[in-house]
Amino acid sequence: MTEALQADEARINRARAHAAQHRIADAEALYRDILKTAPDTPEALNFVAMCALSRGEFASAGRDLEHAARLNPTEPEIWKNLGIVHLAQRHGGEALDAFDRALGLEPMHFAARLHRGAALEQLGRADEATTAYFGALSAAQSRGKWRSDVTTPPGLRPAVKHAIAFVNLHRKRLFMELMQPLRDKYGAGALTRVEQGLEIYLEERPANYPDPRQYCKFFYVPGLTATPYYPRELFPWHAELEQHTDTIRAELLDVLGRPIGVEPFLGTNDNTLLKEQNLLAGTRGHAEWNSFFFHRHGEVFEQNARRCPRTTAILASLPLVHIRGHAPEVLFSILTPGSHILKHHGVTNSRLVTHLPLIIPEDCAISVGGVEHAWQEGRCVTFDDTFEHEAWNRSDKVRAVMILDSWHPDLTEAEREAVALLVGGIGDFNQAAKVDAPPKD
Repeated sequence: MTEALQADEARINRARAHAAQHRIADAEALYRDILKTAPDTPEALNFVAMCALSRGEFASAGRDLEHAARLNPTEPEIWKNLGIVHLAQRHGGEALDAFDRALGLEPMHFAARLHRGAALEQLGRADEATTAYFGALSAAQSRGKWRSDVTTPPGLRPAVKHAIAFVNLHRKRLFMELMQPLRDKYGAGALTRVEQGLEIYLEERPANYPDPRQYCKFFYVPGLTATPYYPRELFPWHAELEQHTDTIRAELLDVLGRPIGVEPFLGTNDNTLLKEQNLLAGTRGHAEWNSFFFHRHGEVFEQNARRCPRTTAILASLPLVHIRGHAPEVLFSILTPGSHILKHHGVTNSRLVTHLPLIIPEDCAISVGGVEHAWQEGRCVTFDDTFEHEAWNRSDKVRAVMILDSWHPDLTEAEREAVALLVGGIGDFNQAAKVDAPPKD
């Protein structure tokens, strides 16, 4: 390294030290001095540009950042800052391009995602701005950032607070607009409970569960009957399904004999991990909760359906919940000897869970809301899984039930349509915002 280069690096280190000590004027002066002898120094160009931006010197800041971007086109911070300059000049399209360049290099750059929302807002694209802001906020907050003034850099606080207010206003508008055709069809008051559920989801009103044992991980519709188990007379299709128990069991036995398509319900049967997560435990060695899906998250498992054609035909006649990307969920649930599904809550009270018991050894049961129920082969039981529940197989044989879901009987046709439309819309919104989908299990 030459003496001249060593001197420049020493000056850069001094400038960085000034900046770290918030001696911004001293840092800027030193960076500008460096540019006199080394005009192609991206770090110096970026710093003096942001100082110029703070003084409203947009043209100068833009020129320096464009120069820096040409010199170092793979540095996302430079593209992000160039976007901020374009925003300040109300050049929304150019700002959007710059933020997209930054995110192409660093997709999880929180500030670039936040400012990208501002560019979309400036362009009048409010719906897209809402998803962009929400995605930025969710990503940052999931990592402990932007949760308060303490966790938000001072320079970003106004932008973060604006994004929160914007999302609070427009996210609800988007979801309410989604349901407007149903209001037109059924009348303004027909969707009141679902709209209240939306407000609970958006944390605008408390859930106020009527029973302390109940909790919805995703979407709660207030005003529905809340009880751990539901009377059989509410589900006339139970009798129809029960008549086919032997047929369904025969196809289950074929699956158990040749377990192609059988998979861990929780994605893994790693007992150490699942016990740490308070999901599954075992008393007879290795515990397994396995599944053979006919439907999951609204997806049909074609290969499994072909393996069990008679069961598939029976399922087609039942009033299952259908929500794009979410429901129905229908499966053979297979619990190995000694396995214990630990206490947990479901995602929504808008649908109930039915078990058709197929293979039930002694000492197998489910407990919902603290009320124990011993399965009887061929006799359906329907329960609300938003009540805390658990299930166990304390025998030395495999236990198997068919699980399927149906609408809560209190819901009207209008409310069922609204829940299906709204839950699908929430999924679309989260996907556009590039955040985790709402819980499905």
